[in-house]
Amino acid sequence: MNAPVEQQFLTLQEIVAAAKSNLPPGPWSYLIGGAETETTVKRNRHALDCIAFRPRVLRDVSRVDCSATFFGKPIRLPVMLAPIGGLESIVEGGAATAARAAAQFGVPQMLSSVCQPGLEQTAAAAQTIRSFQLYVRGDDAWVDDFVRRAKDNGFTSFCLTVDVASYSRRERDLVGRFVKPWRARALEGAAFQAALSWDQVKRFKDKHDLPLIIKGIATVEDARLAVQHGVQVVYVSNHGGRQLDHGLGSTAVLPEIVREVGKKAEVWVDGGYMRGSDVVKAIALGAKTVGIGRLTGLALGAAGAPGLVRALELLEEEIRICLALLGVTSLAELTPQHLAAAPAVSVADTFSAFPLL
Repeated sequence: MNAPVEQQFLTLQEIVAAAKSNLPPGPWSYLIGGAETETTVKRNRHALDCIAFRPRVLRDVSRVDCSATFFGKPIRLPVMLAPIGGLESIVEGGAATAARAAAQFGVPQMLSSVCQPGLEQTAAAAQTIRSFQLYVRGDDAWVDDFVRRAKDNGFTSFCLTVDVASYSRRERDLVGRFVKPWRARALEGAAFQAALSWDQVKRFKDKHDLPLIIKGIATVEDARLAVQHGVQVVYVSNHGGRQLDHGLGSTAVLPEIVREVGKKAEVWVDGGYMRGSDVVKAIALGAKTVGIGRLTGLALGAAGAPGLVRALELLEEEIRICLALLGVTSLAELTPQHLAAAPAVSVADTFSAFPLL
């Protein structure tokens, strides 16, 4: 289809359908799958589906502002492109293509250290707000070198992912015999990731001045430790259900972590966020930024950088409408009082946010 993406894709559901049509079975299964029984994947969606809205009416919502900030810098939505390994298997140019879309639309990108074309080339691809996420595959000097390179290339924050002490069994990949091209690289030095501890967090904080994000926090106890170590961002995540099977959904643990952290650090979240209403729920629960991972990959698989820009435009429209119908004019007005517990109305899975598929 040669029509502009604005005409091709009137809904996010159409973007997902196009990605499924375009992507080979291996990359598709990698993108949508999770660990073992994929229970955590389903619980990510179930936790969101069990929250209903409590709208207020007769408020002047003729002007609605969806913008937010990211370490003090203005961004168009409270959304970040979450780090994804192997984007190069989904779209030509991989992370560089995603960077161009992020810059065009106006949201930050968090670059995964196992995503090509790598740190320098991705940074050179576009002028965007960017954060670097590291899987530890070497000693302290190896980590320090990545910090130096990140700073030299305009990355304004640094993230350690901490929920990958052991690589999971992702059975969609195994059954499909999909050998991820980046997997061999990721295995090299994996023992360093397994040995990662709070000692390395302390060392990072003592040595480096980049804001530190700890991604993979799933309990109040670890959120408390992160704050005690001076971490600037507690990133609530279960790796999109790709690591520990039978975990709780990210949204289910978000409220208690927000209460524990208070104003001592920011709380970010990812895990199953597909629609504008999902983002609104997270912000109302106290998250500052919402990471979108699968949706990023799906949009890139559908139509490259223009597809991702279009997905973000549709997400923005959904957020704007949701805020207006809740009776608020900005994200800052959202509170837990806009939410209520409610039974889910459908069986949760990766795509239960898209019932027309």
